[in-house]
Amino acid sequence: MGGLKRKVLFFPPILIGILVLLWFARSGDAPVQIPPDELVRPVRVISVPTVDFLPRTLGYGHIQPGRIWEAVAEVGGRIVEKHPRLESGELLASGEVILRIDPTDYELAVESARARIRGAEAQIAELEVREENTRRSLEIEQRGLSLAETDLTRKQTLVKRGSISQLTVDEAERTVLSLRQAVQGQRSALALIPAERDVLIANLALYESELRQAERNLERTEIVTPFDGRVAAVNVEERQFAASGQVLAVLDGVDLAEVAAQIPIDRVRQLVAGAQIDAPDVSPENLSTVFERLGLTAIVRLSAGEFHVSWPARFARIRESVDPSTRTIGIVVAVDEPYKLIEVGRRPPLARNMFVEVELHGRPVPGRLVVPRAALHDGMVYVVGDGNRLERRPVTVSVRQSGFVVVDEGLVAGEIIVVTDLTPAIDGMLLEPVEDVALRARLIASATGQGTVR
Repeated sequence: MGGLKRKVLFFPPILIGILVLLWFARSGDAPVQIPPDELVRPVRVISVPTVDFLPRTLGYGHIQPGRIWEAVAEVGGRIVEKHPRLESGELLASGEVILRIDPTDYELAVESARARIRGAEAQIAELEVREENTRRSLEIEQRGLSLAETDLTRKQTLVKRGSISQLTVDEAERTVLSLRQAVQGQRSALALIPAERDVLIANLALYESELRQAERNLERTEIVTPFDGRVAAVNVEERQFAASGQVLAVLDGVDLAEVAAQIPIDRVRQLVAGAQIDAPDVSPENLSTVFERLGLTAIVRLSAGEFHVSWPARFARIRESVDPSTRTIGIVVAVDEPYKLIEVGRRPPLARNMFVEVELHGRPVPGRLVVPRAALHDGMVYVVGDGNRLERRPVTVSVRQSGFVVVDEGLVAGEIIVVTDLTPAIDGMLLEPVEDVALRARLIASATGQGTVR
């Protein structure tokens, strides 16, 4: 009985639904279908700017003085005087005597050489007098010989006449022979004088050379600073013995500081991209002018916690080799007069081995297109095309910086690109662009060299 009642209650609702469907089927038009709305994606966009791109890159290295002087003892001896400020870290002016080696032995050597010179000069003077005396003696002997020969001739005539004896003639002949021997002796003595003079002159030259050497050694007992510098090391104390060749002190020049910044090779290529240098100009004789034409400039920075300070620098040279482990090349930059730029509490001196950051700048490259690096997706950028539809476009990039890239091909100045990270990005999808003016301004500033580079 209960089951029958449930069946009776089940059928009436079904009948009512069938009747309603039949009524709709017979009455009026079919229901209108409304298509769904297309999804619109709001995105931030910028117009692609054209800028005078300034290539920049960072490198790191240690400060080294532009000039290093080692005070090497050129003579040995005991240190008898030491400059009171000859201590590591002290500043010394050019021309100051920092060390003095005991000069006693070298002063004696100078006096000894001078005495030998005086002796040689006296011998030369004596030789001159002897030469003059010999000439006069020769003249006298020759005059006597002439008279004796005349007398011999006269006596030989007389002996033929029988006026005198042969013995008288023989004595006269012996006198002539004796005088001839005396004349020959004087001539021989006179002939030897030039050779003696040459020996004495040679000895005098030797003694003068010894004197100059002794005087140089005496000068070398004083060790004098060749330029203004800062003491880097001291290896000797007063009363100690200094051996010849020993490095007594090291002085760093304060007029120039250098740092060899290690830069990846591809970054170096980007830096010099704006320099117009023909290959034939790169030769040993023109290398210095080629480096100048690269147009590189630099800034040296020191950072320690919240302390940041910088120095203007100039490009000096490129190191001779590439580091095989890091594939980097050393670019040496120089800071002129770093100690004159000291500001107490704000700018310290550029001391040896200080670790610094170097920002290098190349020549500006005009008319380059730049886009934010975040706008580059696997070699493509998202362009807002006609009807605000998305267009994924491949581009060719030549320079990559941390905040932007330089585009060579694929874009035109003024085109609108998406700087929002779209996920997913589908060609033809509808966009609602919102211009990001601040991002574009930051992009231009970074690409033209304003702010720091990372």
